[in-house]
Amino acid sequence: MSDLKATIALATKNAMRGRERERVSALRLVNAEIKQVEIDGRKTLGDDDVIAVLTRMLRQRRDSLGQYEKAGREDLAAVERFEIDVIEEFLPEALSQAEIDEAVRDAIGAVGASSMKDMGKVMGALKGKLAGRADMGVVSGMVRTALSG
Repeated sequence: MSDLKATIALATKNAMRGRERERVSALRLVNAEIKQVEIDGRKTLGDDDVIAVLTRMLRQRRDSLGQYEKAGREDLAAVERFEIDVIEEFLPEALSQAEIDEAVRDAIGAVGASSMKDMGKVMGALKGKLAGRADMGVVSGMVRTALSG
């Protein structure tokens, strides 16, 4: 079992003992998603895989939050905000903008990228370094800007 999975399981037990109903619900969603990915892939997930699952869940919740806020459904938006907070507890600390800029410059230099044709190579080099620590959609836009400018 990965360390991150064990940490999430322990947090779930502690929330159950503390009778934190909303937190237990959010953690059960996380555990269920991890288990579903393990079953679908017929493998035990490592920390990097769990981070990928959490990142995907976070992106989904942020998308839902925007839609709920746009529709004026504050009750549902509050639930999404809470789940986002719980999921973020288990992700590595996010990188600063300066750290992301530096990683993009380093990756462009490392793969010898000179045009948009090389974007896939650059993103491949960055994915392992930045996964779970930066929004890859934002990173993609930064790479696109750097390669086109």
